[in-house]
Parts: sequence; structure tokens; C-alpha cells
Amino acid sequence: MSWGEEGHAERYRSRVFAERARLSGELADLAGRQTAVLADMVEFNRDTEFGRRHGFGSIRTLEDLRAAVPVQDYAAHAPYIERTAAGEEGVLTADAPVVYFTSSGSTGAHKKIPVTRRFMRTVFFPFYYAAWAPLIGAFPELTGRADAVLNLKHDPLSAPPTTADGRPHVGASQVDFGTAFGEPLAAELGTAAPWAALPVDVAPDDHLEKTYLRLRLAVQSDVRGLIGINPAMFAALPYQLRLWWPRIVKEIRDGTLGGVPYGAPDAALAARLESLDEVSPARVWPRVRALFGWTTGVASLYLPALRRTFGTDVVALPAPVAASEGPVAVPLDRHPTAGSIVPSACVYEFADADEDLGPGTETLLPQAVEEGRDYHVVFSHVGGLYRYAVGDVVRVVDRVGGVPRLMYAGRAGRSDAAGERLREAQVVRAVREALTGAGVELRNVSCRVEEAGAGAAETTPRHGGGLSRYESARDRPAHEGPSTGGSSPGAPPRYVFAVAPETPWPPGAPARFATLLDAGLGRESPGYAKARREARLGAPGVRLLHPDSFRYEWQERVAAGVRPTQVKDRLFRPDESQWRRLTAASDALRGEGT
Repeated sequence: MSWGEEGHAERYRSRVFAERARLSGELADLAGRQTAVLADMVEFNRDTEFGRRHGFGSIRTLEDLRAAVPVQDYAAHAPYIERTAAGEEGVLTADAPVVYFTSSGSTGAHKKIPVTRRFMRTVFFPFYYAAWAPLIGAFPELTGRADAVLNLKHDPLSAPPTTADGRPHVGASQVDFGTAFGEPLAAELGTAAPWAALPVDVAPDDHLEKTYLRLRLAVQSDVRGLIGINPAMFAALPYQLRLWWPRIVKEIRDGTLGGVPYGAPDAALAARLESLDEVSPARVWPRVRALFGWTTGVASLYLPALRRTFGTDVVALPAPVAASEGPVAVPLDRHPTAGSIVPSACVYEFADADEDLGPGTETLLPQAVEEGRDYHVVFSHVGGLYRYAVGDVVRVVDRVGGVPRLMYAGRAGRSDAAGERLREAQVVRAVREALTGAGVELRNVSCRVEEAGAGAAETTPRHGGGLSRYESARDRPAHEGPSTGGSSPGAPPRYVFAVAPETPWPPGAPARFATLLDAGLGRESPGYAKARREARLGAPGVRLLHPDSFRYEWQERVAAGVRPTQVKDRLFRPDESQWRRLTAASDALRGEGT
């Protein structure tokens, strides 16, 4: 069964809505479902090395689990995972992994997340199917044609990399769930489109060319919705269309794809596309209805403006709060940001986000978390992750039937130069407040601590990764104005925010934004407010970049070989090379006069 086959769409919708109904029903007995998940997990894996070492045979309650297993991150699980990936059996789980999901860790190294059949059946597939219900319930036409959806994250591999035990080590979006797990209905919307399996040869690691080829083909279809999950992929698309437009139009006119003959030349369509008054998703695909991806975190700052480039009536629906390691919450209705805990997937624990997580950190049950507060997420599941600190912070938005509804708030890492202990979620909220107060919009933002005496770093424009073959000057906006200046010698360190404006900021707006941002950071973080009062931190600065700076840098990283799904927004950029790469992108665009 696959998209385009008779009856597939009906079977798919039936499965999706059935899983949503089942998960919704579970909310009425959160405590009971959590107890059942714990019992199944320890019983199934009691005879593994990890289970014997931690006394799974004696665990009956969450208190028993807390006493037996410390809170652990990936590094603590890694020795067990590496042995499993080398072919050793019965280390973490009773059943062997079928694949390993890849995930970028905080160090940039690729994690290996073991994925077993039991995990997929009891943890993954129920939330995965249910997650699509709000999208296809609101926009059923997305299931009507194979090419109705442009799935930006779909990237199948014919020869995936493997671990030492011969199992694929790939992104979740690169797994054929039908072949690997006997779930052909799990194939996502857009995965049978003409561009899903590219009809021309392209190197597996040439992600930029693959992206171009898919856009070239999608331009000829009546796309109604886009799936990205990672919102940075949505943000890159308007820039890519403008960048590659002359090449796309020429190939449509010539009947080529990547320079190779493909299909019939279409001079009429090429002429119509060339005559567009603006190259934007809204003009190219005027009947787009929805975007499906993460809508919170840094993305919440730029999505309102970005969404308009896809169409004034386009809706952005949230993807699940989840990581490669497992699910946290899934939207079961049209809430714009949040989803409900998945009671039958994992044993969930939470810890105050203002505290540092450690092996003995005290945790709360889902029933005990408070609305309007941020928490670290810790979960355990039958797939071999036990009291796993996933590294994400969530915010409790409200409750449905007494069960907390959560939104992703940011990564758990901090920026701490002078005792301010700033978290991503706090900075995002402060930036949003400052944008509203200053009456301005942005395309993206990053920040770093600038030490005393440092100014706006000079950078050298560069075009890494072969970008020049894709570049076009058409429709590029003019660059935006000045920085608020550098630190004076002897002054305390301060935060500098690199901002790509959506539209030109009026005179005085950067200073107004910086003042409001300073106040907002103080309200969000007592440590920041104290550091400012004691002059251990200076007032924040603002550096306005070229509007396309973040999109150019995103393009550079993909051109260098990073998969698009893994090039994500970075709010904190403590590494100077990352900061210079971003500001170099701005300088390069300015140098081209674009």
C-alpha cells in the first residue's frame, strides 16, 4: 500500500483518527497508564544487563525506579548503546534494535538511538499516527493527491550508513517503516510525490542539489501543504526560490532536471512563472493551506512573518513535542503550540528548569507540574532509555482533563557569563516582548556574550560549500542598518544580539528594542537582573544583519554536507567561529550589493 493506490488515503485517515481517539481516551487515566508503562518496561527488560544491574525484577513503583536508576543523559547510556551497536545482545533491551535513529548531540556528534520493534509498536507508532490528525482533519485535501504535499524532511537513502552490527544509522525521516517494521500506512504525506525519489543521479551527500531538484519538480505541482518539522527548513525555502529561480524557470522551459532531459519542455509554464510579480511560495503555490512543523522556541519569533510569505490564510500547525529518543506530547486538536502527554508511551518525570539536572535531581510526576512554568523532561521507555534526560525544556500551557498540555520551550543549556544563568526559553520570551514593544519583526536572531573592549567583529565574506552555482541576484532585499555599538574597554561583558530584520527597522528601533530586551531579560531571570544591578553585565547590544543572513548561513551548512533536517535555529552562539560564520554571511551579502 502506498500513496496513490486506491483506498490508501481512506485507510490512512482511519488509522490516524483511531490512534488519536485512543490516546485521547487514555488521558482519563493518566496514573493508571503510567503504572502500566512502568510495569511493562521493567518486566520486558528485567533480564538485560541493565535490568539486572538496576534490579528491574524488584521495581514496582516510580519510587522504586527513582531509587534504582539515577537521572541519566545520553553520555551515561552511550557505553551500553555502543556495545549494542557492536552486536552484543541483551544489554539494554530484550529485543535487538532494527535501526538506530541519528540525532545531533550538544557536541555536534551524532547519537545512536536504538530503535526496537517493541519500542515502535508501543511507543512510537501510536503518537506518530495521532500527530497527523489535526492536519488532515482540517485539510483533508492533503491526502487526495500524492503531490499535494511538499515534504521537506523526506530524504530516503538507497544505501544508508550502518553501525558495526549492520543496522542502519539514519534519521527517522530516512526509514521506510513499511519495510523495516511492517507499517506501510506510516509513510508520510508527500513521500510518494514525483520528487520523493529523485529520477536523476545525485550524490547522497549533495543535500543542496537534492533540495534544488525537489523544488524544481514541486514548482510544477499544485502544492497545498508543506511538512518541515524543523521550521528552519520553512524559513530557507523563500530564499531558495529566489536564489534558484532563473535556473528553475530555464529547466522547465528546456524540459531538463539537473541538466538532464526530463519530461516535455513547457514554455507556457516557464513564461507564466517568469512573469510573476514576486518570487515567493505564495505566488508559486497560491493554494497552500498549511505548514506542519515546530511552532515554538526561536521559530515563534519569525513564524508570524514567515507564514505570510506562504499565504495570508496559511495556518501553521505544531508538530509533536518529541525527539529522536522518544515522544513527550502530541497535539490532539488545533492548539497552535501545545500537545498532551502520551500516557501509554513513556514514564514521564519533570524537574524545575531553573535547577541543574543531576543523577539525584528530585523530579515531579505529570500531575504535579504547574501551569506557566518551565521544566526539564526525563522519560523512561521499553526501548532502552531509562530516566533519560532528553535535554529539552517544556512549558506547561494548560490542562486537558487534568493532564498537562506542554509546548517545547527550548534546549536545556544555559548561557552564564556573570551568574545570569539564562535559558533559551527566557530569552525567547524577552525577545518576543521587545519585538512587540518596538513594533518590529525579525527573520531570525542569535546572541552571544561580548567581552569587555570587544566591538562588532570584522569578518571576511566567503562562499563555502560551492554556493556560487546556485546564486542569483533577483529579488534580494537591501541590507539593514547599524549596530548599537561595541563594548568600551573596562566595561563589563554584555550580550549582543544579531538580528536579521523582516522589514527595515525605523531609526531608533534598535535602541528601543535593546532597552525593552534588557528589561524583559531582567524579569525572566533574577540572575540577569542581579548581574545588571551589580554591573557584572552591561546593557545588551543589537547588531542588525542583512535580512537573508541566517538563510544564507543555513544554505552554507547544507552545502557543506549537513542534512537539512539537522540545521536548526541556534539562539546561543558561544563559539566564536559560529558567530563569525553568521556575520560573515551578512558581510558577504552586503558585499554583493544584494
